[in-house]
Amino acid sequence: MSASSTLPPFDPADPLGLDDLLDDEDLAIRDAVRTWAADRVLPYVADWYEKGELPQIRELAKELGSLGALGMSLEGYGCAGASAVQYGLACLELEAADSGIRSLVSVQGSLAMYAVHRFGSEEQKQQWLPGMAAGEIIGCFGLTEPDHGSDPASMRTYAKRDGKDWVLNGRKMWITNGSVAGVAVVWARTDEGVRGFVVPAASPGFSAPEIRHKWSLRASVTSELVLEDVRLPADAVLPAVVGLKGPLSCLSHARYGIVWGAMGAARSSFETAVEYAKSREQFGRPIGGFQLTQAKLADMAVELHKGILLAHHLGRRMDAGRLRPEQVSFGKLNNVREAIEICRTARTILGANGISLEYPVMRHATNLESVLTYEGTVEMHQLVLGKALTGLDAFR
Repeated sequence: MSASSTLPPFDPADPLGLDDLLDDEDLAIRDAVRTWAADRVLPYVADWYEKGELPQIRELAKELGSLGALGMSLEGYGCAGASAVQYGLACLELEAADSGIRSLVSVQGSLAMYAVHRFGSEEQKQQWLPGMAAGEIIGCFGLTEPDHGSDPASMRTYAKRDGKDWVLNGRKMWITNGSVAGVAVVWARTDEGVRGFVVPAASPGFSAPEIRHKWSLRASVTSELVLEDVRLPADAVLPAVVGLKGPLSCLSHARYGIVWGAMGAARSSFETAVEYAKSREQFGRPIGGFQLTQAKLADMAVELHKGILLAHHLGRRMDAGRLRPEQVSFGKLNNVREAIEICRTARTILGANGISLEYPVMRHATNLESVLTYEGTVEMHQLVLGKALTGLDAFR
């Protein structure tokens, strides 16, 4: 018997056999999230995107809570305690439906909940995390400002002590979940350094007007946060961190989810292009039979599955407690950049149909333009890696 006869068949959906790296629990979690997204998002998301709204966000959040997807990799307080790889697989499946849905989960779990879980007091954890894990309370994360995105050290939002209280003033911009959030984690300058504050949305002086007229992440709630003399008790501050290392560590956790999520958008576009190429006929034959189309598909497949393999590797490092922020930058830079290119190439295969919302490709491509920018732009991640490679700081 020849050696080749014992080999498993080639799987076009998994050409590198990456499923062999997953155990039964990993596969079960992935399949559960994929099934939920297919049932609750895919039939409606093109309409949500076209209208620029996410009308069922509160219901979806509760369903995602029941699924265990909110604060998924956190321990205790109603969180699932899943592995980093399992969380990554969930992000991939959610973003294969739409980047806005993955953003909802990332901001809730990897930013707002993670900040409270890692830096909060026991009282803060008990007060907020169980409801957030269940999706009964939606959270947001206020760091970016209208004039300060990539340079959070220059933030203007300020918190000053007034007796035993804190009084916050400032504005935050491009805040996912902002206008539907029940609680915001807001970062502000203080006399002792940057501090994080847990701000209930019902606090007097707090408002979150929704940002309209977006051409990306349209099936997502994006808001401004306005803080006008918001008075908070002394125990609203996150006690376990002072300085930018607090919000930056939260961002690193969120960026990790993006490393996986971007490959979900890429996979959806790639699979759409493959099916289209097999059925669309020009010059009397399917366009998938032409060399130039096959070259595009081959290159897309290589970058897609290399990206998934990279995400898996980073996930194993995170699970082992060995993942460095520079490695997250490596993954975010590569995978989002390649995902956009895969979407653009898929659009060319679909021709004019590629711009129609009857297909997901253009929706994914425009969403990824936001993903490319948030949680660190291409340029910022290039500079993070440049500093790591040379030892020279080019930021300033």
